[in-house]
Amino acid sequence: MGKNKYGKGYQKKGKDAGSKGGAPIRSGKIKASHILVEKLSKAQEIYEDLQAGEDFQKLAQKYSTCPSKNKGGNLGEFPKGQMVTEFWNACVKLGIGQISQPVKTQFGYHIIKRTG
Repeated sequence: MGKNKYGKGYQKKGKDAGSKGGAPIRSGKIKASHILVEKLSKAQEIYEDLQAGEDFQKLAQKYSTCPSKNKGGNLGEFPKGQMVTEFWNACVKLGIGQISQPVKTQFGYHIIKRTG
């Protein structure tokens, strides 16, 4: 967001709008859910299922290797620094309700859904 001559914020419009990031970060925290798997091929398969309309929570419960699977992949709210950099960076690029393509971290491959 830039500032106009009165010091007020404004949103960019046109083709560059939102190109640098997703939804605003409130109070320095993000809310997200994820599905964590070991192999890229499995992550891609799950991502395709999500694109076809499958339910995120059900797929998280079925496939995720993270304990958050018991909550449908819900990680709750977290600040920058609580998650590894690759995960955080992927989250900030998403709009609310958007789902990322597989994101590789030291823990495996994540499919992330930004929830807040």
